[in-house]
Amino acid sequence: MMMHSVPSAAGTIVRHATAADAGRIAQFVAAAPDARAFHRPEWLRAVEMASGHDTHVLLAEHAGAIAAMLPLHAVHSPLFGRALVSTGFAVDGGIIGDAAQVEALAGAATQWAARLSCGTVELRGGPLPVAPGWHTRTDSHAGFIAPLAGDDEAQLAAIPRKQRAEVRKGLANAMTVQVGTSRADRAMHYAVYAQSVRNLGTPVFPRALFDAVLDAFGDDADILTVLAEGQPVAAVLNLYHRGAVMPYWGGGVFAARALRANDVMYYRLMCHARERGCDRFDFGRSKCDSGAYHFKRNWGFAPQPLAYAHWTADGMAPRDVNPLSPKYRARIALWQRLPLAIANRLGPIIANGLA
Repeated sequence: MMMHSVPSAAGTIVRHATAADAGRIAQFVAAAPDARAFHRPEWLRAVEMASGHDTHVLLAEHAGAIAAMLPLHAVHSPLFGRALVSTGFAVDGGIIGDAAQVEALAGAATQWAARLSCGTVELRGGPLPVAPGWHTRTDSHAGFIAPLAGDDEAQLAAIPRKQRAEVRKGLANAMTVQVGTSRADRAMHYAVYAQSVRNLGTPVFPRALFDAVLDAFGDDADILTVLAEGQPVAAVLNLYHRGAVMPYWGGGVFAARALRANDVMYYRLMCHARERGCDRFDFGRSKCDSGAYHFKRNWGFAPQPLAYAHWTADGMAPRDVNPLSPKYRARIALWQRLPLAIANRLGPIIANGLA
């Protein structure tokens, strides 16, 4: 990639990173207090490898040192258009480092969008630009993070009464839990997750994405699976970052609801994460007022508004990948009726553009 640099405030230079910057970027992310799992080089590489969406990292440098950074993926899809997003398949991301460099990095992102024929730039979290052309929303999504309790009983007691009763009903069922990243763990997770999202009317992500993330994160990712009579009924792929566990891609089969398998899954993950040394449970984001939003509130998690920003080129509309959008209602209903084998074949082709 050809390198371009532009002057920023107070002698800072903003430029596109090259392969030679990889070590410095890794060090910067490791030290940055505001870095999330989705800023990590492991995430950036995994998304690029699995999806083909190229990584573009913009650096703001002062006196030769990285002051701030914006990681991006160039997402391309015949159905959903082209966009630069920070970062691909993530619920968080955006600019990290010196907040004084936000406008310069955001401006550089719009310039790169033009070079790459991307009509939209999306920033998911972090300090956001206020320059003309940028639009910010704080009412679309919320995040849910809470501390983990000191032991299993305390964790159960920390769950509000009605939800705790559901967990107890699930624990009374004859189900087992296993944690790992083996080929069998991955196969069970994908089978469960694919059925779960098909039932919701959503195309499943490519299995290569899950494999790439697990391989890249190593000990900082795993899969927890709940089994009934030896068959997987619920499973979740988890990310571990700086003392927090995030159940990221999870779901259950049709039988999971009656078994309360999802309730058992999240409770057991809380206990497992504490045993790993975690002190926080990051329930991820949910669309405001959605079923998942209220489910997390039922667990005692307080919603925290998330701020996202987007920019679109003149004469173009922002891409719409919101499954709650009215224009997708009929397509979702159709997808829910697809045979699972067909949904699993077509889903990854479509979902690859939903990064």
